[in-house]
Amino acid sequence: MSTTTRSRRARRNASAMRMVGALLALYREAAGHTQRSLSEIFVVSEQQIASIEQGRRSLKPDLAEQLDEFLNTKGALSAALRHMPEVDLVPLWAEEYLDREREAITISVYDSLAVPGQLQTEGYARAVFRSRVPVYDEDEIEQLVAKRLERQELFHRKVPPTTSFVIWEAVLRDHLGGQDVYVEQVRKLRQYADVPGIAFQILPLGRTSHAGLNGPFVLLETPEHQRLAYTESQRGSQLIGDPDEVGILTQKYAMLRTQALNTEDSKGLLDRLLGEQ
Repeated sequence: MSTTTRSRRARRNASAMRMVGALLALYREAAGHTQRSLSEIFVVSEQQIASIEQGRRSLKPDLAEQLDEFLNTKGALSAALRHMPEVDLVPLWAEEYLDREREAITISVYDSLAVPGQLQTEGYARAVFRSRVPVYDEDEIEQLVAKRLERQELFHRKVPPTTSFVIWEAVLRDHLGGQDVYVEQVRKLRQYADVPGIAFQILPLGRTSHAGLNGPFVLLETPEHQRLAYTESQRGSQLIGDPDEVGILTQKYAMLRTQALNTEDSKGLLDRLLGEQ
């Protein structure tokens, strides 16, 4: 996958996604294919095909065109995508990353701006979305908070991903949402720091070197062992598959882990922060 920058577009309506998925299942079965055989032909995971057919994952336009041609649907899937109702909730440029995150077998996160979404409490997530300029209305905020909390289901999978977090201490010195929200959030981080399969490290203030000055990023490994990276900016994001680019961010993450406190010392800092309240 080449580096791609995705402009902000609306997320498709969930009911419409299920309709498109049902169409794909109908055409697939009529053509005598299983989810597995279709996944092998298009070099995607069987789980991805299943997720699309169940309406849990959006069908991307380029794949829709390929499926239309292969299944001889006369452009029906592509036409259905073009006419789907929209819900401006999650930008399309973030949608593919969220799809990948749900299936990842390893996740490595560096954040210097806020607590990573996978670890946020409901109150903290609400404070994040209320900080947005221009502002969201309350209905939008509640929908976004619900979507944010859904991401934490990955920790409850039968086989959860091996996950590593490096968070700059400045994030933990901020009191986004107020004192009560802050205490609840630090307690949650402390709880997750003890969960098997999760490595939690804090990059302390006062360092004389810092490998993450260019901003937050995420590294993923897919079930097919493809390594991807994801970065966000003010008005867009990049899902990166180029091995050289992913390799650079992998080096940065390795250096950040050596610059950060180890997991035990990070737990100790969280304990001290809680003790100060």
